[in-house]
Amino acid sequence: MKTVSAKASEIERKWYVIDAEGVVLGRLAAVVASRLRGKHKPIFTPHVDCGDHIVVINADKIHLTGNKLRDKKFYWYTGYVGGIKERSMNQMLSGKHPERVVQNAVRRMVPKGPLGRQVMTKLRVYAGTEHPHESQNPEVLDVAGMNPKNKRSAS
Repeated sequence: MKTVSAKASEIERKWYVIDAEGVVLGRLAAVVASRLRGKHKPIFTPHVDCGDHIVVINADKIHLTGNKLRDKKFYWYTGYVGGIKERSMNQMLSGKHPERVVQNAVRRMVPKGPLGRQVMTKLRVYAGTEHPHESQNPEVLDVAGMNPKNKRSAS
């Protein structure tokens, strides 16, 4: 038997839309990262971008388990003396760009480097239900229905 290595010209990309309302963030990010990489395809090749395009809607209505909404904090340094900044997950979700929570969770699950940056260009995340990709006829991917643990009720 021969091992077949996929070429960029042989890859067929599909479009999927995922409704993130009530879905646990980490479980959503794991499914999205796997689909972006193309690991669900039999022709998967690790050094080639074989993934599909993913559109995530309702990113502002994701669910976090435990006390992560209150306790999970993100830190960054501005470069100035005393310039350490922090923001909680609750502040990020209720802020101006709640879709960045999903983007950052997925970005941390794809490879670092040029391949990871190329993979991330196929992810589109929107806070509301509207998205401008209807002309691509995306298929609905039900992440909440894949596993009962994927969807949690609002608490």
